[in-house]
Amino acid sequence: MAKKKINASDLIKKIEKLTRERMASGEVVELQNFRDLKNKIEHKTLLVIEDDETMRLAMKRIFEVDGFVVKLAADGTELSGILDDTTPDLIIMDVGLPWLNGFELAQMLKEHKDLKKIPLIFVSGKTSDEDIKRAFEIGADDYIKKPFEIEKLKKTVATLLKLQT
Repeated sequence: MAKKKINASDLIKKIEKLTRERMASGEVVELQNFRDLKNKIEHKTLLVIEDDETMRLAMKRIFEVDGFVVKLAADGTELSGILDDTTPDLIIMDVGLPWLNGFELAQMLKEHKDLKKIPLIFVSGKTSDEDIKRAFEIGADDYIKKPFEIEKLKKTVATLLKLQT
């Protein structure tokens, strides 16, 4: 038995009509919601500089779930390859890094003409008042003590990225 040819024009017309009706009755999207969605679509890039591999990979998973592109470095020596390929939108860095500590590395980043305006968050187990003061003197935008609350870190990152735009 030969298959009957389907006439889909009526179906297409019904779909188009219903779509137009629903679009016309839909809510107007607020500008801030549009900007938030646009920022998620743009895939902001975070650079995580952390010598502890477990912590580095955990941060990668934490932020990739939210749509971020996450670049990882264990120390300052791994930065050249990353910075040759991309400019991060935000940097998260530990203080206790090998070879160059986080303060020394941050100082170099903040003195570089193309990197100095990138927001910087220290996430560290070093919690003395002197360490925190030094971080802000170098130009850090925030200092979060380990162990940290994931939501607090996410909120800080989101706030700094919003302020940057």
